[in-house]
Amino acid sequence: MADGTLKVGTITTSSGSGTITLGQSGETVTVTNGIMSGHMYPAFEAYLSANQSINDITDTKVQFNTEVFDTDNCYDNSTNYRFTPNKAGKYFVYSVVKQDTSTGNMRHCAAYVYKNGTEILNSSTNFHSGDTTDGEGASAVLNGIIDMNGSSDYLEVYAMNDTVAGDASNINGNSTKYLTVFGAYRIGA
Repeated sequence: MADGTLKVGTITTSSGSGTITLGQSGETVTVTNGIMSGHMYPAFEAYLSANQSINDITDTKVQFNTEVFDTDNCYDNSTNYRFTPNKAGKYFVYSVVKQDTSTGNMRHCAAYVYKNGTEILNSSTNFHSGDTTDGEGASAVLNGIIDMNGSSDYLEVYAMNDTVAGDASNINGNSTKYLTVFGAYRIGA
C-alpha cells in the first residue's frame, strides 16, 4: 500500500466496539471505548483541596488529595500521595506549592520532587532574614523531565517553610482554585 492520507469520519473495530491499536511495537496509540492511551499516558494532575499545616523548617509531604484526572490509575490521592507510572519512559513533571504563614513573617519557602525517596528537583525562594511576604505567601514552582522505570519508581512532592519566629504555616489548598498542584505525563521512551 502506498503512503498517503486516510480521511474517515469514524473508525471502529469490526464488531463495533473494543480496542483499536495504531502503530507498531514500541510506540502505539490504543483507543478503547473512545478513550485514547499511548504516547502521552500515563498522565495525572491532582491538587490540594484545603490548607495543610506545616511545621517550621521541616520537610513535609504535600497531600494532593483531589484528582483532576488520572488516565491509568497511577496516582494515589488518599494514602501515599505519590505517582507510580506503569509504563517506562521520560515524564514531564510539574508542581506549584503555595505557602503562607499566620503572620506573613516568612524567610524561606521551598518545594521538592522526590523520586523513590530522594530529592531530584527543587525550587525555593529566600526572602532573607527579617523580610516578610506581607501575608500574601509565596509559591515554589517545579518542573523537569524524569526517567521512570514503569514498575517501582515513584514521585512525591515535599514542602518546607522557614519563618522568622517559628510561626504557624500552611501549604495553601482550595476546593475551587488550583493553588497547590502536582502532575506528570509521559513524553517518550
